[in-house]
Amino acid sequence: MMSLDFLLLAILLYVVAAISSLLCYKQESLAIKLSGSIGALAGLAGIAASLPALLSGEVIVKQIYSPFNFSDFIIRIDGLSAFMVLVISLLVVATAIYSISYMKEYLGKGAWAMGFFMNTFIASMVALVVCDNAFYFIVFFEMMSLASYFLVISEQNEKAVKAGLQYFLIAHAGSVLIMIAFYILYRETGSLNFADFANAQLSDFQASMVFLLAFFGFGAKAGMITLHGWLPQAHPAAPSHASAMMSGVMVKIGVFGIIKVSIDFLGAEIAWWGYLVLAFGCVSSVLGVLYALAEHDIKRLLAYHTVENVGIILIGVGIAMIGIANEMPVLATLGLLGALYHLLNHAVFKGLLFLGAGSVIYRVHTKDMEKMGGLAKLMPLTAIAFLIGTMAISALPPLNGFVSEWFIYQSLLAMSKDGGMAMQVAAPFAVVMLAITGALACMCFVKVFGICFTGAARSQQATKATEVPSSMIFGTASLAILCIVLGVGAPWVAPVISGIASALVDTQTVNVTQGIALIPSEPTQAILSTPVIAFTLLALLLVPVAILAIFKGPKMAHRNAGDPWACGYGYEEKMSVSAGGFTQPLRSMFAPLYTMRKKLDPAPLLAKSLEITSKSASQLEPVLDNKVILPTVSIVKRIGRAVQWLQYGDFRTYCIYIVVALLVLLFVPINYFSQIS
Repeated sequence: MMSLDFLLLAILLYVVAAISSLLCYKQESLAIKLSGSIGALAGLAGIAASLPALLSGEVIVKQIYSPFNFSDFIIRIDGLSAFMVLVISLLVVATAIYSISYMKEYLGKGAWAMGFFMNTFIASMVALVVCDNAFYFIVFFEMMSLASYFLVISEQNEKAVKAGLQYFLIAHAGSVLIMIAFYILYRETGSLNFADFANAQLSDFQASMVFLLAFFGFGAKAGMITLHGWLPQAHPAAPSHASAMMSGVMVKIGVFGIIKVSIDFLGAEIAWWGYLVLAFGCVSSVLGVLYALAEHDIKRLLAYHTVENVGIILIGVGIAMIGIANEMPVLATLGLLGALYHLLNHAVFKGLLFLGAGSVIYRVHTKDMEKMGGLAKLMPLTAIAFLIGTMAISALPPLNGFVSEWFIYQSLLAMSKDGGMAMQVAAPFAVVMLAITGALACMCFVKVFGICFTGAARSQQATKATEVPSSMIFGTASLAILCIVLGVGAPWVAPVISGIASALVDTQTVNVTQGIALIPSEPTQAILSTPVIAFTLLALLLVPVAILAIFKGPKMAHRNAGDPWACGYGYEEKMSVSAGGFTQPLRSMFAPLYTMRKKLDPAPLLAKSLEITSKSASQLEPVLDNKVILPTVSIVKRIGRAVQWLQYGDFRTYCIYIVVALLVLLFVPINYFSQIS
């Protein structure tokens, strides 16, 4: 029960942090400190709540008082929910400490309100993933969406308000689909408890309807392609530490919901469900990274990479569902292991990159990469942490992004080798799409780091940049270290996540380690040792360092300083590589896909529908007023004027009314009863 106690403590601390920030609206500096410090303590309590449940495999179910007779308030801490609490809490600790210095930029702009909504947002996510009842799940889901909406529009400019509207529309359209799916399950079970949903006896048609509703409903929150339009608008509009939580964690609530409904409730019994998830994952991963390459706004670029990485996670989930439907539990476990591992890894390195981007914006006051450059010399600690994040998201060994993608690759290879015809066709296609995604991601982050941190400064602000405060460095550095730990320490982390995946698939735990090496259940297929890779890379790095130390003296004497060589021309700043020039050939090559970006985005259609509805309502309102309400009011007034003579204020007249009333009461009943007799 220690996990439950720490969980309740974490939620209580988030509530205290939110209320403290709200009460200190006249002292914003104090509100920032209380919100950040208490939020960090809540994150630590969340880690303490999740680790015992993850390591022991114990499932805790606790019913708490519910004010509603129709719904039980049940908390369930199992492997999946504890894992999600851990992912949320790890990122909270880093972002909360980071915010103590970062939020000083928002003094006088409602920083106290941002602290309130931020902690409410986090508390609702934690409560949501451990909730085991549909009614309370929807309540917390809506709390999460509303709190994050207010974070998106926190700057109160036209761009932020528009982004918030798009997010609000798509998020709540998704909520409606989820509620319909839950209603179908409720109608068949007569209960709102998830435990009863898992035992629902549905026909194939009903199960498919529930799956499709949940997939697209939660897919809207996850930001998968066709439902992603809000994401590159909303994430850049929010404060950077909120962007880190939204991109790193909130979109994973969508993935969590897809896994919960498709695998936990419905058992993933129908194979085409998995192929659909796999297809959306492949398309999301490739198009997400392609769209990211075309961006110059660093936060929009990172937001599109969230679409890419959600696609990679969905590839793993799709493989798992295909494996379950075809009674291949090892394949299903490997796919789900890769998906969950990448879910954790993406939260860490994407949180790191958003915090790093926030540090850069904090100093240069722009999101435009074309106005950065040369920041590695001026912000060395931020640059090193950001470089680790770019390497991790590019899946370079031995960092964490490489390990989770390796497991997904291995599950695809196993699927192509051991599956039927459909699996043998789908798996190579997914491998190619994943390989293209990895190559383009490397290209994109060479561009990002090169344009932002190397070369010459491209603006006056960039030349004046200095390192950020220590709390912000702690936030980025802690996540950078975690990228290394989750990569090099994969032989110890992977078995824990494999246990969660095995429990969801309802099979025995699959062996994924051999000593300090990783294996995809069978060492004959592949073997990987991230500790050995890390040691080898460190040894190779020492060689050039030793050469430099030996020959540095003679070489430095002949070194010349001056402007870069520009083929005989006088060097100008515009000759340096630009973000647009770096990706121009790719944008020309894939021009049709970039044109398709707007067509795949339903947000403009929803916004147009809202505009038409508002216009129609504004036209309908005068009709109701003129044809119904005003005529009714006029009739009532005429009747009132007609009967005014009954009341002149004369006491004698009122006495006559009383006498008449008495006569009526006396004689009418007598005549009535005489007629009856």
